[in-house]
Amino acid sequence: MNGEGLDYVVNGARRILEGMRKAIIGYDEEVKLILISLLANGHVLLEGVPGVAKTTMARALTRLLGLSEKETIMINGIPYKGFSRIQFTPDLMPSDIIGSLVYNPKTLDFEPRLGPIFAYIVLADEINRATPRTQSAMLQAMQEREVTIGGKTYPLEDRGHNKFFFVIATQNPIEQEGTYPLPEAQLDRFLMRIIVGYPESLEEEKEILKLHSMRLGEPIEELEPVVDPEWVVRSQEIIAGEISVPEDMLDYIARLVRMTRPEIMEPVSKYFELGLSPRAGIALMKAAKAHAAIRGSETVEQVDVNNVFFHIANHRVIPNMETIIEYGGTASARMRVIREGIDFILKNTLG
Repeated sequence: MNGEGLDYVVNGARRILEGMRKAIIGYDEEVKLILISLLANGHVLLEGVPGVAKTTMARALTRLLGLSEKETIMINGIPYKGFSRIQFTPDLMPSDIIGSLVYNPKTLDFEPRLGPIFAYIVLADEINRATPRTQSAMLQAMQEREVTIGGKTYPLEDRGHNKFFFVIATQNPIEQEGTYPLPEAQLDRFLMRIIVGYPESLEEEKEILKLHSMRLGEPIEELEPVVDPEWVVRSQEIIAGEISVPEDMLDYIARLVRMTRPEIMEPVSKYFELGLSPRAGIALMKAAKAHAAIRGSETVEQVDVNNVFFHIANHRVIPNMETIIEYGGTASARMRVIREGIDFILKNTLG
């Protein structure tokens, strides 16, 4: 490997993580996982109750990458925002996201009006509040990285011009009234689902208060860019092309994926009704490569796979309903079943 390539990734990642700590207290692991999702060229779903900095994480990352919601960047005649926030509501329509054709009386013709999805980073806030029709419009764009308006297809990613496309979606797992849960097939479009909980310690709670105690505005307003979009695109390519996955790690990843399937490993049926697909294995490998790169390693090791496995798998497996009911039938019981099942697999799979 070109050592400078790996150093390029590591140094940029370090500056981003240090910058995030200036505005976000106590969520180092969650922030790191968001960065891994970006570098693996995936998308991420943040799940947590209101007030745990989910939106702040997205806005802070945007500022550190030198992007802005006020800035418009023209690429081949297409305007892209640096950052776009879409507040999902039940009355939101697909055209409100991707855009539509608008009649121009001067030219006597229809012209495209591009929607907020034309951005480098898109924050899909409370994505489960929109109807399935609107959700599918968003997630189709995530998969294909392009949208069609009036018979013409527009790219959302242009790597030749350092234009990447990254979706950060949020949802509240507790509030169910007026929501439309994402189907498993659509959840699969997210590389990771990151569970964002409360701060772990009293000290972290106090540090958050100190951070805001002498400010009228938000701490993220003071963040300055530390890298640019070119760093993102080049780092993605370095990770994809130069971080190696040894044969024993390929075997380990394949074993982990297969062990989630009850028909292959009967004891796991206590936890899962349906295991991971081959596409989940690909996601696990890509995330492990990004984790290895941030760690400064040229090759994927077991620690890289283990550290991202739960976040790759937790929204793709179907948990056993009987065990969920046995644990209380709540949303937290559902997550407990998934976590115990994944821990069981990690303990019983040899690397």
